[in-house]
Amino acid sequence: MRDQELQRILRHMPAGIATLLGSELRYGFVNEAMQALLGGNTPEGQPLADGILPADLREVMQQVYDSGRPFVAKAYGLPLPTDNGEPPIPRYFDIALEPLQDDEDQVHGLLLFAVDVTGQEEARQRAHELALETRRLDTRLRVLTETAPQITFTVDVAGKYEYVSPQWYYFTGQPPTADLDAIWPLLVHPEDRLRVIYQSEAARKAGIGWSYEYRLRRHDGQYRWMLSRAVPELHAPDQAAHWHGAVTEVHDQRELADALRRGEAELRFLADSIPQLIWTATAEGFIDYYNQHTAEYTGSSAEELGPTGWVSLIHPSEQTSAARRWVHCVATGESYDGLFQMRRHDGQYRWHIIRARQLSDVRGPRWFGACTDVDDQHRLREVLQHQYDELARTNRDLDTFVYTASHDLKQPLFNLRGLFDELRRTATFDDDEHEVLLRMVDGALGQLDTTLHDLAATVQEQRQLTAPTEAIDLRSVAEEVLLGLRVLVQDTEATVTLNFEAAPTLVYGRANLRSVLHNLLSNALKYACPERPPCISITSGMTDTSQPWLKVQDNGLGMEVNKEADPIFQLFDRQHPHISGTGVGLYLVQRIVTSRGGHLDVASAVGEGTTFTIYWFS
Repeated sequence: MRDQELQRILRHMPAGIATLLGSELRYGFVNEAMQALLGGNTPEGQPLADGILPADLREVMQQVYDSGRPFVAKAYGLPLPTDNGEPPIPRYFDIALEPLQDDEDQVHGLLLFAVDVTGQEEARQRAHELALETRRLDTRLRVLTETAPQITFTVDVAGKYEYVSPQWYYFTGQPPTADLDAIWPLLVHPEDRLRVIYQSEAARKAGIGWSYEYRLRRHDGQYRWMLSRAVPELHAPDQAAHWHGAVTEVHDQRELADALRRGEAELRFLADSIPQLIWTATAEGFIDYYNQHTAEYTGSSAEELGPTGWVSLIHPSEQTSAARRWVHCVATGESYDGLFQMRRHDGQYRWHIIRARQLSDVRGPRWFGACTDVDDQHRLREVLQHQYDELARTNRDLDTFVYTASHDLKQPLFNLRGLFDELRRTATFDDDEHEVLLRMVDGALGQLDTTLHDLAATVQEQRQLTAPTEAIDLRSVAEEVLLGLRVLVQDTEATVTLNFEAAPTLVYGRANLRSVLHNLLSNALKYACPERPPCISITSGMTDTSQPWLKVQDNGLGMEVNKEADPIFQLFDRQHPHISGTGVGLYLVQRIVTSRGGHLDVASAVGEGTTFTIYWFS
């Protein structure tokens, strides 16, 4: 009866209990908790099935049975199967294995006792992980505090230092064995010592943090400005127990701030000395400073002008546009530039250039501006512009006159040419040198015809200097010019090579480019050496600064250049008078190139040839 009562009690115990009989470890008594641990299939008399318990536990159970010595395993992990087919749930048990002996002290089974300690084990593991994380964070914090360029410290309520980082010893040069509480006040500058002691004690008594600057003596004896900051560590009931803080060297920043203050004073003095209207404005666009000259010029004080009074100084017809432009610049941060008429103290409106720029720094955006009186320059520019317009008109009139005169003179020239041809056909001469005279008159008429033609061409080219630019294929223009000179090329048996691979295109005026190439190529053919056929090469390329150039090289008669780097070709200037020409071509080339910002280089040797290099844009 008592055995049944005991089995009933053991069957409902929360700990797992089972008896395993014989060397085969057959099921005997198995309570409910142990049945759940063993999967619920524990028929009495059947041996413990393989796979129910881990192999190592089965091996230990067999060894306990064979040796007769009990064994206890703490927090042994057993995966418990689930009903829904999910992976087993790991659980932890304290397992006790006790040999069962008969009356003759022979082992005939095992008592298996298992207590679920999963909650305790998981708590222990979490506590272990937290301890590891705490040690890791503590190590990291110590590394950070001991490698940061700051002195970190901890003091208690009485002001005793419980911790100070090694940087303090490095900075002060004190040995680690020094009494920190006794030595640190002596390292504070005498003028700051009493203030620092008072402020730190007052903060500790009030249970609040502190932040102040003082001078601390460095290891080399120099006093450096330091910033000390600390916050209290509070404990219940809201009583500060410790203060944790850092000391940062701010010597350079403090000296820089002092220098900035001195610089601002000097800049203000400089601004007051400049004979211009200097002002500054806030990020919202309100003027907060006028220099002294502003008051002298306008006759109004800074208080009278106020943050927006400058608008009233501008001519009424321009106030709206000036104010609208200022509002736009303040909103977008764009620079302010404008030319306006501003009223002087005597009521006269004078032209001013108003400029303002926005500066953004640690203090935020601010505006700096100046109003420069350019009334005299503006009026002078108007006079010069009027004179320029008059000169341009006169120049156009002269061009028209030259063009008209050259055109009108062609008809008398045609008449002279006709009379001369009729005279040659019908008249007879007794002079033996009449042929020479006739040739001289014929040459003079031809020279006059060429001169009139070149004068007209010069005026025409001058009018084309302002022609619109476009992207031009150099090869197509060069071939077009050569097509017009094909007769001269054939007569001289010239060889012309084109190489535009390095720079195939040029943004230029087409008429101007055609004129340049025509004059250079016609000159190369006209002034060819009679002893050899002309060889002409035209090459394009780019400079190191990505500027295009064009080179025309020949093996002709060459010439004497007054200055190769910057030659000057005068109108009607000629070096080979025995060859017909007017001396206009090179003058036109140089005029066209320089008018568009380029320059012409010439390298030449008499009897060997000439190389013209055009740098289209300087």
